[in-house]
Amino acid sequence: MPQAIYINGEYFSREDAKISVYDHGLLYGDGVFEGMRIYSGKVFALADHMTRLYESARAIMLEIPIDIDKLTKDVVETVAKNGLTEGYIRLVVTRGGNQLGLNPFACEDPQVIIIADTISLYPEKFYTEGLELITASTIRNHPAALSPRVKSLNYLNNIMAKIEAIRAGCIEAVMLNTKGEVAECTGDNIFIVRGGRLITPPIDAGILEGITRNTVIDLAREIGIEVAEEAMTRHDIFVADECFLTGSAAEVIPAVKLDGRVIGDGKPGPMTQKLNAAFREFVTR
Repeated sequence: MPQAIYINGEYFSREDAKISVYDHGLLYGDGVFEGMRIYSGKVFALADHMTRLYESARAIMLEIPIDIDKLTKDVVETVAKNGLTEGYIRLVVTRGGNQLGLNPFACEDPQVIIIADTISLYPEKFYTEGLELITASTIRNHPAALSPRVKSLNYLNNIMAKIEAIRAGCIEAVMLNTKGEVAECTGDNIFIVRGGRLITPPIDAGILEGITRNTVIDLAREIGIEVAEEAMTRHDIFVADECFLTGSAAEVIPAVKLDGRVIGDGKPGPMTQKLNAAFREFVTR
């Protein structure tokens, strides 16, 4: 089935899907997005993703030209048009624009784009063997500069940290906040297990409030695991029994080493595996 990409209510082939080179999303990273998973033909946590998209847009004073109910239906329709039962959706809203200059109020044509495709963020072996991580020297943006709760198109902060990871022979990096505390990874939230407790940095550590993160927290509590949202340093990861990352694209993936130090016994731990199984069962209900 040919790929059908949605732009402003119309569908285009991959080759014909285009927006202006003057668009603020391209020129300045001015826009918002959501990444969503498709399981068994259904979009996981679609309502939560749509709420976050509209909240992100509101926070940067970007008016999405389609109401939330209609755009939600458009997402479902795009999945169907592409014949996907398993896959990934990138929903993007740019500021639009047809001239140079920073002024966002000169942009009167926001672009709404829905891409439905497949994705493999990490090679399969890392889901069974675990990731090795480094700590990036690139820190998370100060929340007073750009709120991490806005899922914006400006991902250069994360990309610079990703470059560090790749050049160090890894594919993921831990990012610290301005206090030197653990915030998140370049594209994922982070959890550790210590003494039977599941611990993850709080929202005010400067993280994106991940939807997969929140799902895992809820699932853990449902099966009787104590969950704490606490400030965390690299030391806490070094001495943890287990570590794993979560994200819409990554799902649940174990991490077994940070900065050359083995985490736990260097293998995906039992709680990680238990929560991964619970997550897989939950998303396919």
